Order: sequence, then structure tokens, then C-alpha cells
Amino acid sequence: MNLNPAKCSFGMEKGKVLGVIVTGAGFNANPDKVHAVARMPSPSSLIEVQTHNGRLVALNRFLANHAAKSYPSVSTLINCLKKAHFKWTVEAEQAFLEVKKCLMELPTLTAPHAGEPLTLCLSATDIAIGAILLTYKKNDQTPIYYVSRMLTYPETRYSMLEKLVLALVYAARRLRRYFQGHPINVLTGYKLKSVLSKLELSGRLAKWAIELGEHAIEYKPRPAIKGQVLADFVTKVPQHKEKECLIEHQPQVPPEQGQVWTLFTDGASSNEGSGAGLRLVNPEGHKFTYAINLDFKSTINEAEYEAFLAGLRIAKKLWVKHLEARVDSMLIAGQINGTYEAKNDVMASYFSQEKDLILQFSSCKFIHIKRSENKSVDTLSKLASTNFEHFAKDIRFEVLDRPSIPHNHVLIIQTGVESWMTPIMAYLSSGVLLEEKTAARKIRHKALNYQMQEGVLYRRSFLGLLLRCVDAEDANYLIREVHEGICGLHAGLRMVVAKLMNAGYY
Repeated sequence: MNLNPAKCSFGMEKGKVLGVIVTGAGFNANPDKVHAVARMPSPSSLIEVQTHNGRLVALNRFLANHAAKSYPSVSTLINCLKKAHFKWTVEAEQAFLEVKKCLMELPTLTAPHAGEPLTLCLSATDIAIGAILLTYKKNDQTPIYYVSRMLTYPETRYSMLEKLVLALVYAARRLRRYFQGHPINVLTGYKLKSVLSKLELSGRLAKWAIELGEHAIEYKPRPAIKGQVLADFVTKVPQHKEKECLIEHQPQVPPEQGQVWTLFTDGASSNEGSGAGLRLVNPEGHKFTYAINLDFKSTINEAEYEAFLAGLRIAKKLWVKHLEARVDSMLIAGQINGTYEAKNDVMASYFSQEKDLILQFSSCKFIHIKRSENKSVDTLSKLASTNFEHFAKDIRFEVLDRPSIPHNHVLIIQTGVESWMTPIMAYLSSGVLLEEKTAARKIRHKALNYQMQEGVLYRRSFLGLLLRCVDAEDANYLIREVHEGICGLHAGLRMVVAKLMNAGYY
């Protein structure tokens, strides 16, 4: 029933009409239906979970952080191809009870006045982002709209600051009419404005900054949470991600005159061993030289990180508050400045420990220098990796018997898994064929297009080039990297296959 209030007027008696209670004060929800939500049983089958999730999607405008709260129940549908595979977990049951509580206490949404300033709060977790648009009515927080969604797999690898910016962009797209007709005040405890206003922005942050530039957005610090609306909405940043935001959030204290120490580091790795050299220079110009022998196998990048971490630890022991680090490693400088990303697990562990040490200084500045400007420390690191006989008396020497980061325990599940390449490789290497004549004839015919080199199978392409053959597991990894990786374009099937073959894989 659609009515135009400007043209229609009607009256009705007190009582129950169309499922609601009519009173002199207005319309109230039927208490029987509220109790029906409380009596709603937990889903016990695949279809009931799908029905439950569909209902929540229809009500997501009224639910705070709907995506994050309903994720445990949604996760029960992952890899659940048959009804027999369905399993209702304890986490899903807790999420279901929390959603039921929210449904019984749905907030009252309001409509803003024309040109009225609106307030936006953001939320981000490891698997979801959300936002709430609200206004103040008689000094009380009244919500206007809730938005939230799950993160895709590539988006889950964003930093926490990038996820918060993504939540702002998603809210601007969903609530475009509100953003265009009202000034928006974003309440956040982190300096999103400084992140989006950097001149050296590139990639997705640059695109998001341009997209948000058309709106009248002001960033204000989030005050203490007093209203129940924000208390129900706000989800704290995960504790292990808090330090990522603190680097941008906490402004560095400007160093006092004559209190800045200078750190030079370098690492070396060769077949004979690995070593690290570092030099600390105090404000008066006195030099403290250290040589470290790495008594474990390490790459050149790991040796560079070991030297840098050792320099930070020594500076902390000397009660240094203001440090200026000068490194010749492009990797370390790029990861600190945000231009490089730590893809490898080992590099990510080094980078995480490096950020923990940086937070212990009042101010820490990083400068990338040329290798020619770091010759003395470079020579010291190479000397530490081979022998210690030529060290002067003023050089402190140390031996590290283990890396600065904990080892990752690797469990080998299975080895020697057969793939489509196994019969072809067996025929080319030793002439072994299958017992079935038809299958043996097919393999003998296919083998004409393949070639073995140093135990690796290659296929001849139409242009005569050799394409390296990969099994299903490696092919799945390559496809995911090309499609949705750091440099992925989210291209279609034909484009992904073409890029893989152009890269030399079959």
C-alpha cells in the first residue's frame, strides 16, 4: 500500500492492524513477532543457512557490521558442495545468537535535513569492512545508514590503513547521494588525511584519493564513545594490526639540536659465510664500530636485515632517542617507505620486527645512500663473513648463531605426487610406457612435442620456444598470481592463459 501524505489522510482505531499495534502515540511492532525472533532455532541444514544469510543481506542497512558478524555462519558454506558436508560450528552458533540479539534491538533510522553535516565512522577487520552514517538529533546520535561487506582474498592482504580507506571509498559509492548533498565529517583515530594527501601516492591509494576528492570530506579525531549507537558499531582494530596504524598515527617528536645519532649498516653473504657491519656515530662525532658474524645460512637480503636490526638493538641499549639510519639496501629503504611490499614470509617477519623496534625511538629517519658512500661498513661486513684476524682493537665483534626472526616449522605432507607430466617424463627419460596399448600410443605421440632438460619437462611452442611444464598445484599458484596477485589485472580466462604462456609456462 503506497500513500502520498500530501494528498491522503486516514484514521483507524486502536488495536492490531496488519501485524502492528496501533496506539495514540504511533505504530509499535507486534510483540509476538519480537518473541518469534527470540524463539528462532539455529539452522540445521545447508538450505536454512542460505535462507538465513539471504534475510540478513536484506536487513544489512539496519545491522551494524553485518558482514563481520555473519562471517562465521557464511564460512560454513565454503567448500560445502553437498548437504552431507554441512557442519554447524560453535563460532557460527555464537554469531547466530549475536545476530538474533541485534534483530530484537534494531535501531531507529532517521532522515537528515538538507545540507546538514553528517558524521561517518569506519570499521575494518581482517575479513570485513563497514561504516555507519549518523547525525545528531537533540545531542543524541541517530544512525542514518549502515554499510558493510566482506573483503575479497586480495583485499585481505591490504594493510589496516588501506582497509580503512577502502571502507571510506565503499561508503562513498554506496551512499553517493548523501556524500554529494551533505558535508561529511569522518571520525577516525588514525591520520587518513595525511595518508591520502601524500605527493608520492601511487597505485590504488592514488585512485581512491582522486575518487574521494569530489566530496566535501573533513577528517576529525574520534572522541570518546558515549552513545550506544557507536558502542554497538565500533570494532577495534585487531591487536596484531594496531602497530601498522600507529606508525602513521603517532607523529614523530622533532629531535632536539645535537641529539641525533647516525647509523650506517651493511650485510654481506657468500659461499664462505655471512656477516654484518655497522657503525654508530654520536652527536659529538665519536664512532662505535661493530662487526657481526652470522653463524647460519642467509641470503644477502637477510644479512642486510640482520645488520639493520642489530644496529637498532644496539642503539636502543645506548638509550638513543633520535636516530638517523643510512642504508644502501634498496629493499629495506623501499619497505620502510612503503614503495616495496614484503611478499616473502621471511622478509615479512623481518619487516614486522623492524617496525616493532622503530616504535621504541622518539624519532627515526631513514635515508637511502649509494654503496660508494658506505664503503667502510661494506668492507667491514665482508671481513666479518670470512675471518676475524684483521680486526682492530676498537672494533666490537659478535657472533649470531641464529636469525633474529623465529624459524617457520615446515611439515611435509606428501612428496612425489604424480601429475599429467609423469608418464611423459618417464617415457622421455627411460623409455617406460603404460601397459595399455592405446594409452601408450597416445603418450608416444604426445612426447614428440616435449623435451627433457636437466630433469625438467619443456614443451615446444609454435614459434619454437620452450615452455616450462607445470603441474596442477603450480599452475593454480601461477593463475592466482596473474589474476589476483599484487600485479594482477583480474583479467579473463584467455588473457590469463596468454600471459602465462608469454611468461614461458605450459
